[in-house]
Amino acid sequence: MDVPRQASDLRKRRIRRISYAVAGVAAILAVTLGVSRLKPAPPSVDRAAVWVDTVKQGTMLRQVRGLGTLVPVEIRWIPAATEGRVERIVVLPGSQVKANTVLLQLSNPQLQQEETDARYQLQAAEAEYRQLQASLHSAVLDQKATAAAVSADYREALAQSKSDADLVQKGLVARLDADVSQQKALGLQQRTELEQQRIAAAQSSMAAQLAAQQAKVAQLRAQYELKQSQVADLQVKAGIDGVLQDLPLQVGQWVTSGTTMAKVAQPQQLKAQIKVAETEARDVQLGQPASIDTHNGVIPGHVIRIDPAVQNGTVTVDVALDGALPSGARPDLSVDGTINIETLSNVLYVGRPAFGQADSTVTMFKLIGDGKEAVRVKVELGKTSVNTVQIVRGLNVGDQVILSDMSAQDGADRIRLQ
Repeated sequence: MDVPRQASDLRKRRIRRISYAVAGVAAILAVTLGVSRLKPAPPSVDRAAVWVDTVKQGTMLRQVRGLGTLVPVEIRWIPAATEGRVERIVVLPGSQVKANTVLLQLSNPQLQQEETDARYQLQAAEAEYRQLQASLHSAVLDQKATAAAVSADYREALAQSKSDADLVQKGLVARLDADVSQQKALGLQQRTELEQQRIAAAQSSMAAQLAAQQAKVAQLRAQYELKQSQVADLQVKAGIDGVLQDLPLQVGQWVTSGTTMAKVAQPQQLKAQIKVAETEARDVQLGQPASIDTHNGVIPGHVIRIDPAVQNGTVTVDVALDGALPSGARPDLSVDGTINIETLSNVLYVGRPAFGQADSTVTMFKLIGDGKEAVRVKVELGKTSVNTVQIVRGLNVGDQVILSDMSAQDGADRIRLQ
């Protein structure tokens, strides 16, 4: 049979249920609060995927590196001295050539006709010069002959005047006849002097006329020699011993004056042209030692030129090669260049990280404990090199730091290494 429940039992049971519910809610709140106060677990990073280096103290060699090519020390660009048509290409690029090797043959009929006309004009001027010289020389000779005759008459008259003067004293000749003889001698003396002056004037005029004609001959000779040179330049020669690098012409092509027709270089004498980042090129100086890696050997060298202009964020640096060229070295060969800037003594340094510039402050992960964890620390960098960077503040000798790019963990101050 059913037993009726007491009201007090129902109340106790209800109170017990409420107590359990309140206790459960309080427990949930306590757990939630505890969990919220716990620090998040550090992210894990694969130890094999990061680059770790140890801070050292000692001598640090500052270097800058750049990519470049080998180029000839002497390059001869051969321009067209005159316009003409390409008749024949004698030598193809890649061939060894001498200074007098004919590379190609041009033709220009008009220039050849001008050279012929200039030769005839020069020959005519030279003939005129010889004719004028003979004519003037003959005129001077005639003047000298006249002067000689007058001089002979003067000497005869002078002798007659002296003879008449002696006879006057002896009373054998009248005074009037003696005076006439004397005046005749004086007149011939003055005429002799005038004839001598006329000879000097004729010789001076002869020299002036011959000089004018000679100048005309010299002018025409220079024009003829210029045309000769231009005609000779129709046979395009290498100019230096070396290798023909380029000849961008075709048979039948018309070439205008000044057009580059060929490029000849000396492959035995090469230098390196290195492109250095403009931020690093400020420390490069003339004479600094360098090394050029041709991927088939390393050649020592030194800096001989620094381009004052910046192109595409780089500065071109020329490096003279002080050692022998390895086999396979040739113009336009890609090379790696390293320039020694300076040596820093007794400094802290570490491998160059994937981020951070010279004289800047960065954060890096430093390994702690047994090396299974790393914490973020602030590090002040000094001068940089190709593979190392100076540590000014923030790390000590023996500290191990991660040099890899850790931008994926920018929000974490601690990481775990697995």
